[in-house]
Amino acid sequence: MPPPFRRRVALVTLGCARNDVDSEELAGRLSADGWTLVAEGEPADAVVVNTCGFVESAKKDSIDTVLAAADGTAKVVAVGCLAERYGAELAASLPEADAVLGFDHYPALGARLDDIVAGRPVASHVPADRRRLLPLTPSDRSSSARSVPGHGGSDLPEGVAPASGPRILRRRLDGGPVAPLKLASGCDRRCAFCAIPSFRGAFVSRRPADVLAEARWLADQGVRELVLVSENSTSYGKDLGDLHLLETLLPELAAVQGIDRVRVAYLQPAELRPGLVRVIAQTPGVTPYFDLSFQHASEPLLRRMRRFGSRERFVALLDAIRELAPEAGARSNVIVGFPGETEEDVRELERFLVEARLDAVGVFGYSDEDGTEAASYDGKLDPDTIRERVERVSALAEELTAQRAEERIGGTVDVLVETTEGEGRAAHQAPEVDGTTTLRGNRRLRIGDIVPARVEASDGVDLVAVPLAIAAAS
Repeated sequence: MPPPFRRRVALVTLGCARNDVDSEELAGRLSADGWTLVAEGEPADAVVVNTCGFVESAKKDSIDTVLAAADGTAKVVAVGCLAERYGAELAASLPEADAVLGFDHYPALGARLDDIVAGRPVASHVPADRRRLLPLTPSDRSSSARSVPGHGGSDLPEGVAPASGPRILRRRLDGGPVAPLKLASGCDRRCAFCAIPSFRGAFVSRRPADVLAEARWLADQGVRELVLVSENSTSYGKDLGDLHLLETLLPELAAVQGIDRVRVAYLQPAELRPGLVRVIAQTPGVTPYFDLSFQHASEPLLRRMRRFGSRERFVALLDAIRELAPEAGARSNVIVGFPGETEEDVRELERFLVEARLDAVGVFGYSDEDGTEAASYDGKLDPDTIRERVERVSALAEELTAQRAEERIGGTVDVLVETTEGEGRAAHQAPEVDGTTTLRGNRRLRIGDIVPARVEASDGVDLVAVPLAIAAAS
């Protein structure tokens, strides 16, 4: 008899590396449910758009992507953060989408797609403030546990992938040598500008055994660098009763056979303990790389943001890092134009950026986010002022990060090769958000190799380097 017909689905992922992991978990589930995954643009019965709902520009990109997908004949389903955050409201304003589904739909997404393709109605998600949901316990395997991506769900077929959280399938969508690995979901902080806790929920750590099992599977898939992601990696383990759990887990991950680099993303400066700094800076196999969420450097403005720190404290933290690892990579994002921000606040931020010598800086203009405390603040700045400050701080950041790259000329870096043309990344360069390093010379390069090289030139934050084997022979 002919094999049963397998419906085709394309997954389109927007936003951050956390969404990348969610999409690979959805891909595993859909494959197990009999769906065939196809590339974006290929004929499909359904297109699932994993949306981002972080800031206004990301929301617009998500909506535009849904609209573009709706131009074809496939059914279009929105999932992810924007869908979780607005649900039925988004569905009502975006009739081009055949359904808007939330995190609670993930365990049975294949069945819901079956319904949608067959013309059976599927009610769109009704949002709820996930901060008000009961905390999950390790033994909780009820339907509420399945509402946290990567945490919970029933047993699924073996052999596709190990657990990504308890009993969650994962199928890689990108065959490169780098992969994100989720530490946790949610956030317990209450930053005045951020809506993430309302739709991602409270902070929930994954069990170390599950993280290690997935790391071993990723290594078997050819991954050489793990990027640990969450909403706040410095909180890892606090809900499991051990705030030092990441310091224990990192050396274990670095010891996984086949893994050459472990990189931690999304560190909260106010929670970055000296012990964790030492482990990241000095553990073999753990990349001395610090993705620090500073957001600003003016102490009064940080307090208004419901955050902690100051220019002096942040510079002291970076000094302590570089005392342990002089060539450590450091990056951050900053927000300008927050309500009440003064010219002196901006000058303080600029002073910090000059002193900090960061390798990469993302500069964002403030915009109101629904449901956040800052949306109700007075002291709002007009859009032209925000735009001018974004351009001013961005220009400074671009100049300073280019200078930082120049400082690396003459030094040596270990480059993870990601293309056959010799493009890759040094240890201080995270995927997608930072610069790249291009290797020169005739040496045959294999994707996944880590090549020691001498830096010969820079172009902005990007480097040009020559493999040491070639440099020694010339």
